[in-house]
Amino acid sequence: MQDGKGWMLVAEMISTTDWRGGITVELDGNPTLVLESNHVKPGKGPAFVRARLKNLLSGAIYERTFRSAEKVPAAIVERKDMQFLYEADQQYFLMDTESYEQFPVSAQAIGEQRRFLQENMQLVVTTYKDGIVGVELPTTIETEVRDTEPGIKGDTVSNTTKPAVIDTGATVQVPLFVERGTRIKVDTRTGQYVSRA
Repeated sequence: MQDGKGWMLVAEMISTTDWRGGITVELDGNPTLVLESNHVKPGKGPAFVRARLKNLLSGAIYERTFRSAEKVPAAIVERKDMQFLYEADQQYFLMDTESYEQFPVSAQAIGEQRRFLQENMQLVVTTYKDGIVGVELPTTIETEVRDTEPGIKGDTVSNTTKPAVIDTGATVQVPLFVERGTRIKVDTRTGQYVSRA
C-alpha cells in the first residue's frame, strides 16, 4: 500500500498473544473486531489463542484458533460522529457533523438497527479504507407507540406483552398497560421495551 507521496506504508503487525477485546485486525482482507481472546496452554502441544471475532463488513460473528504469537496486520478503523438525515431507495443518508458532507450508506452497513433510526439521530460511524463498515445507534431511543391493542388498566406487574408499532415503523413487544400515544424507551441493540419515557 502506498501513501499519496509514493512511500510504502507497512501495516502494523499485532501478535495474537497481545489481542484483547475491542482491537481491530485484518483477516482474509476484511476488517475484523476481536470480541474475546483466550490464550490456551494445553498440557501437551504448543500454546494457541482462541478468539471470538466479528467481520465488520458482513457482521458475521465466528470463532477461530491461531498459533500463539502469530503476527496479524492491524486494521486501521476510524470512528466519527454523524447524523442520520433520511432514507431513499434503500440508501440511508448520513451527514458528517464536522464537515457537513453527506454519505449514502447501505442497509447492510446499518444492520437490523435501521428499524430504530429517527431523523436527526446522532450516530457513531466506523470507517475502513474510506468506506463505512458500521453504524452504532444510541443504546436507547424515546419513541411513541403509534398502534397497539387497547391497554388493560391495573395490569402493571404482569410479564405478559403485546405487539406495538412505534413511530419508526418497527414492531416491539410492550407490557399490556401501554396504550396508543404512550412515549416509551426501547433498547436499539435488542429491540426490547425498557420503560415509559
